[in-house]
Amino acid sequence: MEQVATEPVGEELTLAERAYRAIRDRLVMLEIRPGAPINEEQLGQSLGVGRTPVREALKRLQYERLITTYPRRGTFATEVNITDLAHISEVRQELEPLAASQAARRATAADRAALTALRRELEGADSRRQDPTGLMHLDLQVHRAIYAAAHNPYLEDTLVRHDNLATRIWCLFIDRLSDMAGHVEEHGSLIDAIVAGQPENAARLARSHVEDFERAIRAAI
Repeated sequence: MEQVATEPVGEELTLAERAYRAIRDRLVMLEIRPGAPINEEQLGQSLGVGRTPVREALKRLQYERLITTYPRRGTFATEVNITDLAHISEVRQELEPLAASQAARRATAADRAALTALRRELEGADSRRQDPTGLMHLDLQVHRAIYAAAHNPYLEDTLVRHDNLATRIWCLFIDRLSDMAGHVEEHGSLIDAIVAGQPENAARLARSHVEDFERAIRAAI
């Protein structure tokens, strides 16, 4: 599976962390379908890790509302509930602008280089209109890079969780969205504002992006 998360250079991941990130992104991208049973042994074999790291990963994913466990039935990927969209957007409309403005203030040289590299990838988004999965991966990478550049781990954790839930909704309606490439390309001006150190402009663009996302989903329902 294509790697989605952007990892700090030289970071040594534990087996549990590796398992968590891999399973998380399969759930987010609906590679593990909503409502599908979670088989610890199969996941461990596909990831090349034992059951203990998988179990540790699943505990975190349950907290993040990506899986759910029913007594005597087992563990399943959570269903994607469109009624959650308003609640998720309510959080993101407040915190995405905060993260963008703080990224514009706090981004290091390495953060700006990573964002600039993603900006170059965005320039080719229009040519990838027929590759919705690739566009979704790019969208996740951009969001996670911005959250990391804000250098507030609590804010980052909260936004990653909510962006994951929003992305699952997006994936559910991916075939009905008319201009997904355009939505992803919107990040270009946001990245420019962050790299240029323009917190107010970055916050405005981030809020607009979240609002556009909710409108696009509601139009597709």
